[in-house]
Amino acid sequence: MLRQGDGEPLVLFHGVLCAGRVWRHVVPLLAAHYEVIAPTELGHLGGKDCTARPVSYEDVVEDAEHLLDELEIDKAHLAGNSLGGWTSIELARRGRAKTVCALSPAGAWNRDWDDKDRLYNVLRAAHRDARRSRRLLPLLSRSARFRRWALSEVAVHGDRVSQADYLDFADDAIGCSILEDIIADTAEAQLAPLDPPPCPITLAWSGEDRLFPVDVYGARAQEMIPGARFVVLDGVGHVPMYDDPKLVADTILAASP
Repeated sequence: MLRQGDGEPLVLFHGVLCAGRVWRHVVPLLAAHYEVIAPTELGHLGGKDCTARPVSYEDVVEDAEHLLDELEIDKAHLAGNSLGGWTSIELARRGRAKTVCALSPAGAWNRDWDDKDRLYNVLRAAHRDARRSRRLLPLLSRSARFRRWALSEVAVHGDRVSQADYLDFADDAIGCSILEDIIADTAEAQLAPLDPPPCPITLAWSGEDRLFPVDVYGARAQEMIPGARFVVLDGVGHVPMYDDPKLVADTILAASP
């Protein structure tokens, strides 16, 4: 768990296949304003082990709420990406958020959403390919061109990601033990409407998101949370922390004044 700064707590939640360290370049930019906490979620590398299977999406939210309890935090500013954005919104629904900044949150789909199979194939491929090629990755990832290709589903400028950060990405993907559980559960689950929002909520959508294109999923999210502020982040992919940590930090600060 990354933890830095003083002031009101700001908790950052990552997406599936990632870990708390995906925020490592964002946390220092926020630490002058908040006590920033970036945990690793249930069933991910460095997070709590699962005591029962299968793991549901609700279990991930429960684990996040238990963390707030363990840290003796009644309410915090929350931000999250993808699955973590959905988690942040659900914690707000439970009354645990002062503000929320959801970066391309998952869940903004219909039960018969068209891109489901493509999304799941991308996630499975990332997990499988990282595991199969891990021994070769220290050599392959020296190439910026390779990193750009390997991260193309989640980043626009994967070549700017350092080799060390890319290898962490691969290890985090390999270390996620609940991918199939989450796939099975979210095939049926979706973000429930939240109107009116219980706190200020910002939906910040990556303008070049290949997994959840803004014109489809951003529009649905606005319908589900009509009182939310909506912004588009130019020039970044689904995991914007890889492309532009400063833009992510500035967006979170604007969402939690």
